Amino acid sequence: MDKTRSGWSWLQSRLRWLRPGLGVKRWLLLLAAGATLVGLGAAFLVLDLSRPGPAFTWRWLLLGRAALLGGLGLVCILVAVAQTQRVLLAPFVQPGQDVASAVSEHRRKGRGPKLVAIGGGTGLSTLLRGLKAHTANLTAIVTVADDGGSSGRLRQTLGVLPPGDFRNCLAALADDEALTTQLFQYRFGGDEGLGGHSFGNLFISAMTEVVGSFERALVESSRVLAIRGQVLPSTLRNVTLVGELAVEGAAVSRVEGESRIPLASGAIQRVYLQPEDVPAYPAAIKALLEADLIVLGPGSLYTSLLPNLLVPDLAAAIAASRALKVYVSNTATQPGETGGYTVLDHVQAIERHTQPGLFPVVLANNRQQGRLLPRLEWVSVDPPVNGTRRLVLADLADPERPWRHDSAKTAAALMHLLTQAEAERALAV
Repeated sequence: MDKTRSGWSWLQSRLRWLRPGLGVKRWLLLLAAGATLVGLGAAFLVLDLSRPGPAFTWRWLLLGRAALLGGLGLVCILVAVAQTQRVLLAPFVQPGQDVASAVSEHRRKGRGPKLVAIGGGTGLSTLLRGLKAHTANLTAIVTVADDGGSSGRLRQTLGVLPPGDFRNCLAALADDEALTTQLFQYRFGGDEGLGGHSFGNLFISAMTEVVGSFERALVESSRVLAIRGQVLPSTLRNVTLVGELAVEGAAVSRVEGESRIPLASGAIQRVYLQPEDVPAYPAAIKALLEADLIVLGPGSLYTSLLPNLLVPDLAAAIAASRALKVYVSNTATQPGETGGYTVLDHVQAIERHTQPGLFPVVLANNRQQGRLLPRLEWVSVDPPVNGTRRLVLADLADPERPWRHDSAKTAAALMHLLTQAEAERALAV
């Protein structure tokens, strides 16, 4: 009975191509006609060559008949294939883009390197927006320690993982950042009810209730936005980020909450997760172990980047991976977190919380031009990063907002580093 139903379903799906208005049948008929003409031409050619021939002139005329039929058939086949392709791929091609370019671009990015970007906040979404132009094999691993704003409210009221950073990454990876993506990023005004919430946060939270899990909600949201790549949580556990801050002349204070740490007085000495020994999301570990390039940053050092590395299994997977591992340093300091920090201070903070040499390549900005926001300072590249670490300097700053990275320039610099690393490996073999 099941086989009969399966066969009937298969037949029904094939018969749908015969429905009026699809614009496919005419080209299928032309394709059949072209194949028939090619077959006739081939048959005439074999027949004319096999039997005793008439006069020389007549033989060439007969061969010309076969060539004419075959050529006309080939033209019909080429036109039918091109038009069928255009009809079938029309729903997937952007306006103004031809089918050949769309298919070529899809294939190029599908064969691109496997990249993993780790972080959260604005920095991660900025990086993803640049990397998606180079490959479709892109994974974002996002912190789940966010407890401020709309994400924090939804986390408290609904018990879901904070959706804000995930929403930003999904929007950045969307194939077409048009109306649907703008809707996903829309934030309601006002102070009560929906005020302060973004539509994307509510959508992911509602999807979590509908499908039963946060990770499944991310998959379904990815389909809605037709993103390139995947967005994964570092862990599925509900964690709290805790910071230890030192104030001159006072004891070390303990502050709980990712959103509260930058607002507290004192210099951050250490951050940790509570509970500490949380398991990493398995798909994130798999992506790290299979990656060609792993990128940490840019982003808030203590509240966006380190919470991911504090998941023990995740840090172990990074260390075990054979990928090129690059830390992208911020262009400017962040008040309440990294005031007065140099590039080396950023690197040493990462290594204090993990292990030395976890990210042996450091990519930093050397274009310190333009006006920064109040209380911000350029991240100095002095003292130099040396020893087991390699410092690479490049123009990474956004000309309009120099305290942020330019997505295209940062992605290009990373891809150049990956190309260099692959060339060095090839020479070493």
